[in-house]
Amino acid sequence: MRRTVTGIRSRLPSVGRRWLILLALFVGLVWQVSARSAEDAERDAEYWLGRLGPALNMTSYRGVFVYARGDQVSSMRIAHRYRDGMVEERLVPQDGASGEIVRKGMRVVCVLPDHGRIQLDQVIPSGPFAEAFSSQLMPVTRWYQPELVGDDRIAGYDVVKLGLRAKDELRYSHQLWLEKSTGLLVKSHVRSVGGEVLEHFQFTSLEITDSLPDSEFVIRTEGEAIKRNLTPEEASSPAPRMDGWTLQWRPDGFVPAAAPRSGEGQAVAFSDGMAAFSVFVEPARKMVMPTGASRIGATTVYMKQLDVDDVTFFVTVVGEIPPTTARKVAESVKVDDTLAFGAVRQ
Repeated sequence: MRRTVTGIRSRLPSVGRRWLILLALFVGLVWQVSARSAEDAERDAEYWLGRLGPALNMTSYRGVFVYARGDQVSSMRIAHRYRDGMVEERLVPQDGASGEIVRKGMRVVCVLPDHGRIQLDQVIPSGPFAEAFSSQLMPVTRWYQPELVGDDRIAGYDVVKLGLRAKDELRYSHQLWLEKSTGLLVKSHVRSVGGEVLEHFQFTSLEITDSLPDSEFVIRTEGEAIKRNLTPEEASSPAPRMDGWTLQWRPDGFVPAAAPRSGEGQAVAFSDGMAAFSVFVEPARKMVMPTGASRIGATTVYMKQLDVDDVTFFVTVVGEIPPTTARKVAESVKVDDTLAFGAVRQ
């Protein structure tokens, strides 16, 4: 047998042997290029992802965007300016009730003519302009697999499309469209494990420009103003404790992102750099509230009743997380006796 194989090898023409060698080299080169292309694609995705956070704050623009959650669709006109290290922003609803939201630095004023003056202490921004998006991005690649999908065109601008596949079932996957020259987010999808689009944001008109006058950031709506200070740095503890209650479990990667102040300091928000959820704990005070989960688009609201020393509390988890995750978070809330005693005294 060895003589036969040797004979076959000896009869191969030298040209044929050279072609086999070239073919082997070509296959090896293709494999290396493919591997390098995959590495470059991931590196490029991380590069664009790194531009997302700064671009949301530091790009000046005006435009109109639509935001859809489930069967609810709304549109907003926005003017956004970054000047002298400060963010200024004005949002005006284009459908439904009148009103506007104006932000200057960390101060937010909301004018809702039909609702009177209330405090925004427990309101957590949601959607593509949430503080979770615009703050410095956390290492989201630990929880999401980034992928450079390709090029596209949105609102007249050339964009790059990124995929962020969730590495576990505790969070949703995302698709992001970023304007190429600035990295500005111009479109996004939040997708379920099965690929269903749960939320959709997209600019329908957009002008990226540094020429935005002061008049675009002046409150023009008549009505009572609701005010709030954004202070995400106040919630930097890795194991937050909010006036008598603790959260004993949360999904890996979700860290304190904001601590909106209520009258009794009973709320805290968490973010993994892409998604956010908030936890509220309050005495029932003879309120009758539904329990369980409800979902609008990617936003889950999970409510749970908790009895401590004959005192009933309501625990509410709200955010862009799956219902099973919201339930686990709510069930991990522990109310201390001190908070229960304080509720009885009131």
